[in-house]
Amino acid sequence: MKYYIIAGEASGDLHGSKIMESIKKLDKKAKFRFWGGEKMKEIGGEIVKHVNQLSFMGFWEVLKNINTIYKNISFCKKDINTYQPDKIIYIDFPGFNMVIAKWAKTNGFQNHFYISPQIWAWKESRIEKIKRDIDYLYVILPFEKDYYKQKHDLDVYYVGHPLVEIINKEKKNKDLFQLKFTKPVIALLPGSRKQEIKKMMPVFKSVIHHFSNYEFIIAGVSNISKEWYGEILKDDKIKIVYDKTYDLLKSSTAAIVTSGTATLETALFNVPQIVCYKSSLFSYLVGKLFIKLKFISLVNIIMEKEVVKELIQKDCSKRNIIAELYQLLKNENILKVKKEYEILRNKLGKEKTSLKVAKLITKM
Repeated sequence: MKYYIIAGEASGDLHGSKIMESIKKLDKKAKFRFWGGEKMKEIGGEIVKHVNQLSFMGFWEVLKNINTIYKNISFCKKDINTYQPDKIIYIDFPGFNMVIAKWAKTNGFQNHFYISPQIWAWKESRIEKIKRDIDYLYVILPFEKDYYKQKHDLDVYYVGHPLVEIINKEKKNKDLFQLKFTKPVIALLPGSRKQEIKKMMPVFKSVIHHFSNYEFIIAGVSNISKEWYGEILKDDKIKIVYDKTYDLLKSSTAAIVTSGTATLETALFNVPQIVCYKSSLFSYLVGKLFIKLKFISLVNIIMEKEVVKELIQKDCSKRNIIAELYQLLKNENILKVKKEYEILRNKLGKEKTSLKVAKLITKM
């Protein structure tokens, strides 16, 4: 069968590659055309657009790039029409993917949406579009199946969280991290997009000199040049490791993490963390109007309480991060967080998510 896959972010590239890998085991004649990144390219198929060209974070950033987004939507529709896939698989990226799904449904394509739009957080009105345009919806958070059924009378498939499978496999990798650390490590995860790194790195850097007994290491991404990182860091002698986030977390005592999927990854590696987030003032104010969540980190959302400290916008300051990090590094607080992480892992289960999703998609 022919599969058209749309992933618009680095995390979608990772999850997309796992699904492609599993589909190939079940469908020996599988052909892929996709919007994705390096991990999906490794599996094989034809790449249409790279995730580096697609993701814009925040309301203001979307507005600034609205013409590019519309051009991508128009191009995507034409490309699907030319390719004529048997199934379209949408991976997260709902702002873009829901627009394509509406068009695809009216043109007779079969729509599979993996990693549900988070309508329980905001834009709950999207439920009518989901019911109308999505043939099969696969959810990854334990409370989502009941949410859709009880509140919206919609049957969805709960498949477990893909990070559990990925990280369990990574933990079995016995390879030693290549860098030799002389002090305990605190990982800095400023994000994978230039705009969020620009926001987070100045405040991250300001904290380092207050913890001389620790070595701070930045988790970098190779799709952003070393020269660009150099401009952000200026003359600060902070080590960066590229595309080695999981190895870094395996070696870390604690972490300071920009909100996103990385907060859950850090928890699954059992690393105590502080979650930080800053956006443009416009994006933050608009978000405050519409987003209904009490928490922003996946750890706290799933646990439905504050397990990890969140410092958002003006609270994400040098003074607050220093104070919270001092507290977090106390032995009793490290043990407390790790106990909560164990409960979190039990909630998420141990299923091989990618194979489960692939079985459902190929069977439908």
